[in-house]
Amino acid sequence: MTVQSKTAARPSSVTTGAIAGSRKIYTSPAGRGDIHVPFREIALDATAREEPYRAYDTSGPYTDPTVTIDLAAGLSPVRAGWIAKRGFDRIAARTVKEIDNGGASGDRLVPACPAEHAVLGGKPGQLVTQFEFARAGVITEEMIYVAHRENL
Repeated sequence: MTVQSKTAARPSSVTTGAIAGSRKIYTSPAGRGDIHVPFREIALDATAREEPYRAYDTSGPYTDPTVTIDLAAGLSPVRAGWIAKRGFDRIAARTVKEIDNGGASGDRLVPACPAEHAVLGGKPGQLVTQFEFARAGVITEEMIYVAHRENL
């Protein structure tokens, strides 16, 4: 039996559109109209006589009818403004290692994302991770986003 190697192809399209029986909405935490948290309102049967059930929506922009998806450009950098305010420096990206791809190499590698992504790094002593910010008592936009999402 011959095992043929399969070359990973870059996708040229992605499934988009509404999810039947529900609609995507965004809400903002009180006083933070700049933070938009996605939710999915799921319609219940009319006999339930209940409001739609609201759940956190993990579908990303793919189910938002107002968004145009461009696979070559990548996803919109939702956190870019939040991160920019922290003053991180742009640094050189580390070279991808074989282990990063599960040991795959050559024609078995998935093509790299064509969108440019800056790699940023903190200065010595600068808070970088959400854990570091939390330990220092600093509430970040990411924390506000998650708190709003988790409390529905």
